[in-house]
Amino acid sequence: MNKTILCIGAGYVGGPTMAVIADNCPDYKVIVVDVNAERIAAWQSETLPIYEPGLKEVVERARGRNLFFSTDVVAGIKEASIIFVSVNTPTKTFGAGAGKAANLQYWEKTARDIIEHAEHDKIVIEKSTLPVRTAEAMHRILQSNTKGLNFDIISNPEFMAEGTAVEDLQSPGRVLIGAMEDASGQKALETVANIYRNWVPEEKIKKTNVWSSELTKLVSNAMLAQRISSVNSISALCEKTDANILEVSAAMGMDPRIGSKFLCASIGFGGSCFKKDILNLVYLCEFHGLPEVAAYWEQVVLMNDYQERRFVENITSCMFNTVADKKIAIFGFAFKADTGDTRESPAIYVSKLLLEEHATLAIHDPQALEYAKLDLADCEGDISYETDPYKAAEGAHAIAILTEWKEFRDLDFERLYASMEKPAFIFDGRNLLDHQKVFEIGFNVHPLGQKVLSHL
Repeated sequence: MNKTILCIGAGYVGGPTMAVIADNCPDYKVIVVDVNAERIAAWQSETLPIYEPGLKEVVERARGRNLFFSTDVVAGIKEASIIFVSVNTPTKTFGAGAGKAANLQYWEKTARDIIEHAEHDKIVIEKSTLPVRTAEAMHRILQSNTKGLNFDIISNPEFMAEGTAVEDLQSPGRVLIGAMEDASGQKALETVANIYRNWVPEEKIKKTNVWSSELTKLVSNAMLAQRISSVNSISALCEKTDANILEVSAAMGMDPRIGSKFLCASIGFGGSCFKKDILNLVYLCEFHGLPEVAAYWEQVVLMNDYQERRFVENITSCMFNTVADKKIAIFGFAFKADTGDTRESPAIYVSKLLLEEHATLAIHDPQALEYAKLDLADCEGDISYETDPYKAAEGAHAIAILTEWKEFRDLDFERLYASMEKPAFIFDGRNLLDHQKVFEIGFNVHPLGQKVLSHL
């Protein structure tokens, strides 16, 4: 078996993962392919198609040495012995399971492309998040080939977080590899484990059967999202009782059984995985006759929707029950800081709800403005996109902070306040700012889960 690795899909998972593998495994040739020529051209340029701290340096070290980007999917399939599949698996919008189940049409098409063009045995690795038992179905499809070829299916889900993707890939908390339990599957597992052994300690390589690996990915994301929804639900109670969510979260997090991570109240979770994976889990539970389990996990998503809706309702009620024709500066559109990704970003839903109330929006984000334009392209209303936060705030009645970009803390709030309509409001959807400081400047400050600071 040769040491050529192919990754089909050059998106947020495939691109960074392969760059780190190539960086740490100079003996392997790593090819990343995608049918999107514009995306591949960006990977070959000085301006990468995605923003991640440290990613450009990793790509530049390996690109042209043992890391290559191409649109020639067929040639990649023919050459590689190890194929990572990192294609999109969105939530279905049609047919059985619409709105919850994963749409596997791209995955199946890729499997059939592999069958058509493969000329020798291969290991095919699930990198996309997939429902439990997908590997079994894909194995049957691949093994139906009439060329006498053997395909081993491996589940190797990613656990990187956007914004820290390179760090997470270079120093992972664990690498999970699931394989079929026959001799061929176990041999394939060791082949994949040997890739990671180039930089990952043995004790962090977790080996399971393929179904456990598939389910672990879904449940890991569901558990993380559950923590966010849990603390967000308590932020609503804090606002009614004069408790402070920052104090409550800090005190809870001191309990080692709970821990402090993912206990920051916010306008809600976003990103490509959390909502999709939870709804996938809900569908699996419903399909297997577990309605109580399905309802439990669906509530995590419903609470997230409630938090986004509650944030907008609070803006409207505090601004004298109307935002019609009032300019609101949206600070942050990416679903989290240190990424340009806006998929399922709470800012999309908050912006759309405000536009429905006929607000005028001026949107600023350090990395995500182009995606913001695409996300709101079908929306009616007055929207501007500003690279300068001070321009966004000129003449605004309120600033809504929707992403926790650290640079927002360093803005000149006296300058912002002077340029805005009065009374001026700040709605801090990330509890990012020094609220007392901006209150003393003159703002009416509405944090999440904390006491309102008002001059009115």
